[in-house]
Amino acid sequence: MLPLAVLVLVTAVWGITFVQTKDALALYPLFAFLAVRFAIAVLVLAVPAAGRLRSLRRDGVVVGAALGALLAAGYALQTAGLHRTTVSAAGFVTGMYVVLTPVFAFALFRMRIARAVWLGVALAVLGLAMLSGVSAGSTVGDLMVLGGAALFALQIALMERAAPRYDPLAFTTAEMGAAFVGFAVVALVAGQVELPHGWTVWGALLVTGVFASAVAFLVQAWAQQRTSATQTALIFSLEPVFAGIFGFALAGDRLGLVGWAGCAVILGGIAAAEPAAARTLSRLVRVRRAA
Repeated sequence: MLPLAVLVLVTAVWGITFVQTKDALALYPLFAFLAVRFAIAVLVLAVPAAGRLRSLRRDGVVVGAALGALLAAGYALQTAGLHRTTVSAAGFVTGMYVVLTPVFAFALFRMRIARAVWLGVALAVLGLAMLSGVSAGSTVGDLMVLGGAALFALQIALMERAAPRYDPLAFTTAEMGAAFVGFAVVALVAGQVELPHGWTVWGALLVTGVFASAVAFLVQAWAQQRTSATQTALIFSLEPVFAGIFGFALAGDRLGLVGWAGCAVILGGIAAAEPAAARTLSRLVRVRRAA
């Protein structure tokens, strides 16, 4: 019971980070924010991973860097989209990675896809179409978040093959390091080099870098030893629900009847696909939110 409760708490933290990140981006540049966030995650993970990094060898570092770059691109799109749309919309669209992951697994590795997954995809697309018509959000922003969700799904599908070959903590640290370097270079080229300032920015950086990334990863690793991948995947589907709750309570999101109906349809698609997708998402605890 305790592992499930802890996983729900972690998922709630992910939900509230949508609000914090959106507020921080109004005061601090996008790529500078992402660079500092991943730097914090690397610093926190580097301590427990220090004795394991040598186990990666050269091939592990290369694969980790490649998937870290993919993960970074996903976060860049998601965060940029969040800056242009509502917290609630971003949360529900991000949740579509659950239904997209089996689709990528089928396209790349010809893994069998259950009918429930295709039903989930259809419902999620319908919900996204409904959500795109809400004036409170932004179609461009929603599509950017969708692109980020697609990259998260692709990264999870690729990790399905890579994860068993490497120590998860060391590999995740390599991913985070690659993402940090990428964002630092982009921030430098874009002229977004400035120190974080104010409680709003620092609060978002600490929560996303420490709690929503490094600590969440360690907590997940502990909880996954005591629960099943299916239970974990089902709990993680609550992320868009928490994002919607916090978006309404803290960010003043008012999507209207059609918008909330679209969110409900997306959540229905996630719920429909979740049991069938659980095996494809069996590495989720070690992959999806180690960033």
